[in-house]
Amino acid sequence: MHTLPLRAVVLPPTGRGGNHTKGGSVPKARRLLFQARASKVCAIGASMTTDHDLIYGYHPVAEALKNPRRRLVKLKASKNAADRLAAEIGAAGVKFEIVHPKELDRNLGADAVHQGLLLEALPLSQPRLDQIDKSGILVLLDQVTDPHNVGAILRTCAAFRVTALVTTARHSPEASGVLFKAASGAYEHVPYVKVTNLARAMAELKEHGFRLAGLDSDAPASLEDIDRSPPLAIVMGAEGKGLRQLTRDTCDHLVRLDLFGPIRSLNVSNACAVALYAITR
Repeated sequence: MHTLPLRAVVLPPTGRGGNHTKGGSVPKARRLLFQARASKVCAIGASMTTDHDLIYGYHPVAEALKNPRRRLVKLKASKNAADRLAAEIGAAGVKFEIVHPKELDRNLGADAVHQGLLLEALPLSQPRLDQIDKSGILVLLDQVTDPHNVGAILRTCAAFRVTALVTTARHSPEASGVLFKAASGAYEHVPYVKVTNLARAMAELKEHGFRLAGLDSDAPASLEDIDRSPPLAIVMGAEGKGLRQLTRDTCDHLVRLDLFGPIRSLNVSNACAVALYAITR
């Protein structure tokens, strides 16, 4: 029996910090630490294809099994986990193997909260910008690099029926087990679109009728002050840097979130939730 390919690197949880438009990047020292830890993860099955998605955890695996767009390769599951997902496994018709949880620990590393489930699947195809539904809300991320933040944003986007999450091809997390786990199944519901140049992508979205509102804690206007009806795209920046200048210049509006308590800063994923609630309520 061969082993599933490793696509996931388990990263330590990020700390707090940043304001509501400047959350999400990983400082250089921590990024180097992540890379060093990744290099120590054991190789899993040299004969296996390495470009498949590796999905672990109950909610990510359950949603992938139910996603008709997913081409499933193989599932490894503990007996308890397989019993819990028996209906979904049967409906999906995926090949599966009952294994001891310690085998999944060896596959993924002791820090991965796999909950007895490890699914190999082909990557999802993602739409082009001109294929995105123009009747909804988009979220754009300007170099937000932390997979935990981006995964949490995907989860929020799914909760508010966001049409797609658009991010940069560079300086953004890959579709990996860490991202899937943080998204808690939302990756199966929200297109994760990567673009080479965010400013050009924003210009293209304008051509398709989208208005672009960039979140900036120092903006003179509030999100409440602008037309929030679709098609609308919310643009959020990275911790420390915020929105880059060209990104700011390409926005139709720069807006702030009105916060009234003693803490006036939010993590980018929390800010995304507040913004989407304000838009959709």
